[in-house]
Amino acid sequence: MAETREEETVSAEASGFSDLSDSEFLEFLDLEDAQESKALVNTPGPSSESLGKDDKPISLQNWKRGLDILSPMERFHLKYLYVTDLATQNWCELQTAYGKELPGFLAPEKAAVLDIGASIHLARELELHDLVTVPVTTKEDAWAIKFLNILLLIPTLQSEGHIREFPVFGEVEGVLLVGVIDELHYTAKGELELAELKTRRCPMLPLEAQKKKDCFQVSLYKYIFDAMVQGKVTPASLIHHTKLCPEKPLGPSVLRHARQGGFSVKSLGDLMELVFLSLTLSDLPVIDILKIEYIHQETATVLGTEIVAFKEKEVRAKVQHYMAYWMGHREPQGVDVEEAWKCRTCTYADICEWRKGSGVLSSTLAPQVKKAK
Repeated sequence: MAETREEETVSAEASGFSDLSDSEFLEFLDLEDAQESKALVNTPGPSSESLGKDDKPISLQNWKRGLDILSPMERFHLKYLYVTDLATQNWCELQTAYGKELPGFLAPEKAAVLDIGASIHLARELELHDLVTVPVTTKEDAWAIKFLNILLLIPTLQSEGHIREFPVFGEVEGVLLVGVIDELHYTAKGELELAELKTRRCPMLPLEAQKKKDCFQVSLYKYIFDAMVQGKVTPASLIHHTKLCPEKPLGPSVLRHARQGGFSVKSLGDLMELVFLSLTLSDLPVIDILKIEYIHQETATVLGTEIVAFKEKEVRAKVQHYMAYWMGHREPQGVDVEEAWKCRTCTYADICEWRKGSGVLSSTLAPQVKKAK
């Protein structure tokens, strides 16, 4: 008979707060994988007249013209970004831009790999606590679930020293970033360690280009988490970016789940107050150690670990550069010539103007981007 566990959290899918926490998608772009996946490389990508969000043909030229008027945040109706949005920019910013404009081109093979990675993450999460699906009908309900998870996980970390799937959020360079930390635990020395799990289809460590992207991802998690526990994240900022209504009553399913967790609340604002008090009064420390663990999907063999040195100035400089694109202050950039091998399995290689122009956007297509204010 399975052991009964008291701790229960709501699945990320139920809360609407999922964030890619794995590297399987980019694994297909590793040079070794590209050599092994010739069939995938030869799969045609979207044409230059792909279907847009309204199912009408959209050309790359029309897309770039749109950048003259709206920033990517405005064009794609984004209230916030995921940590992995910035991490994938570290791999190829133009691929990130194409992915927002032309979604739905994920190859079945890549989707299968992502599903396997998600299953491994779920299995690890279930080792510590059960998952409960709570129906939500409003964005306030969805964020309430995130807050309930935080309220349940903080005391668990303090009492048991080990949690998984911790939601984080905070304003960075004027944009709200959200994400989910794979694992937090205390070491034997009492240091708080962040552990990020990355699964690999092939039994080998990734290339340095992907390690660089992964290191940036965990550094962003630390940057946001530290700000949360230091009281630098405010309810006003969160409401401003998400356009949430704190006074809106929560749905019956969410209220029932809150009562089961011992929280007497009626609205999202009630939960927000509890969360921010808990973050600042629980004496949670900043993260001391950043660790990435790479494992083989098929055998669950640990391929290696990386201890990441947190360099705040470098992280801030990268964030400022990447946010300049999202805010419409510059055009998206492709990879350097030395990393053109990344294009071999890119879904958008057939329409990529950066690739066709050998590292520059076509002058006839390059947008007149907004100037920084």
